[in-house]
This record gives sequence, structure tokens and C-alpha cells, in this order.
Amino acid sequence: MLTVIFGRPGCPFCVRAKELAEQLSEARDDFDFRYIDIHEEGITKADMEKTIGKPVETVPQIFIGQTHIGGFTEFDQHVRDNELMPATQG
Repeated sequence: MLTVIFGRPGCPFCVRAKELAEQLSEARDDFDFRYIDIHEEGITKADMEKTIGKPVETVPQIFIGQTHIGGFTEFDQHVRDNELMPATQG
């Protein structure tokens, strides 16, 4: 499953989303992600709104496959709800 995270520099929730994706990538063979810096790529708020189909106020904006998940909070909840992170042994 490919997850795409649209974020920007200096955004703490973008950092957290990327860290969670990195953890998932290390823990699961079926998880891969791409982080896209919207400033570096020249992606505007209007571009994001066209892609998502609704107004965008914040980043990150996260897609799993073709499905728009939302921001970090929704991504974190999706991971928990679907038990995507293996339980740590201890």
C-alpha cells in the first residue's frame, strides 16, 4: 500500500506523519510511502483542493492508495483502527 504525504517545511504535524510512515515502513513489508514537500514541488493550496475535492486548510494531507485520509490525526487513527502497527514485544 502506497501512502503519499503532502507536507511543508516547519510543520510539526508533517514531521509526525512522516515519522509514523517511517515506522510503518520499517515494521511492514506491505507499506511504502512518499513524502512530497509542497513548497519544493510548487504545489499550491488550490492544487491540493482540486485533488482532494474540498477546501484544504492545513497540511499534511495524506492519501493511502487513492483514498484521502486527512491530516496527521486521521492518519494516526487509521493506523490504530486498522491495527497496522505490529504490537511491540516486551
